[in-house]
Amino acid sequence: PERVAPDGRPPRRKTLSRGHVCGSEQRWAVRRQDPRGKDHRRYTIDPAGMLSFPEVIARVRTGLTALPGVGAQQRMAPVPRHGWRPGLLPEDGRPAASLLLVYPLDGEPAILLTKRSAELPQHRGQVSMPGGAVDPGESLEQAALREALEEVGLAPDGIRVLGRLSPMHIPVSGFILHPVVAVLDRRPSVHVASGEVDRLIEVRVNELIDPARHRRTTRVRDGLEFDMPYFDVEGEEVWGATAMVLAEFSTMLGVAPDPR
Repeated sequence: PERVAPDGRPPRRKTLSRGHVCGSEQRWAVRRQDPRGKDHRRYTIDPAGMLSFPEVIARVRTGLTALPGVGAQQRMAPVPRHGWRPGLLPEDGRPAASLLLVYPLDGEPAILLTKRSAELPQHRGQVSMPGGAVDPGESLEQAALREALEEVGLAPDGIRVLGRLSPMHIPVSGFILHPVVAVLDRRPSVHVASGEVDRLIEVRVNELIDPARHRRTTRVRDGLEFDMPYFDVEGEEVWGATAMVLAEFSTMLGVAPDPR
């Protein structure tokens, strides 16, 4: 028989498997069929606690009035992060903007990320949001939308800008990144539109905020060992500046990442 959540409401996904029981509390693991035919355990949160698209937008609007800021960014910052001082924005930093677009995907809120080309000189093969340098005369919002059009073919029609997350200095490139949060009431029509992007990644917000997806590992880069917190989503490790931006976003939604 089809299981239901403990409060009697039907599950939001078709197939559920029982998780562990702690006292009288039951946790549920929600499964989704992968297009490649693999069945993945997607969430470890109670379906009754999953956020809907309108709930995410409402929480973002509220969160933008009092940003979590640097404290949230630090939760997913690599240690050590050479050249980065929390909250410091060098005067000679070049302005850049990225687009954090929230939209519905199969009835759930989602965001759009990209995997950068392995041929790029910087941040090669890393997961990021569409974005880039601000051109002269552009606003941050205009730059974020233009970059999204150039990188993934995202037309600005119907997109509503909600506001900006906290800016962040990116030492390796010298940019001051300004994440722009926007919403679209439908799934966007996108494609890889430039040589900068290898893959488009649609991440469900409920997957992003699932504590089981907040992890950390140790890596060696340029001969130096560092602690790397990351989001484990859609088969990718999202770390670095992108993870730090998403940490603030997740905190706004009520889940401050605590990677383990």
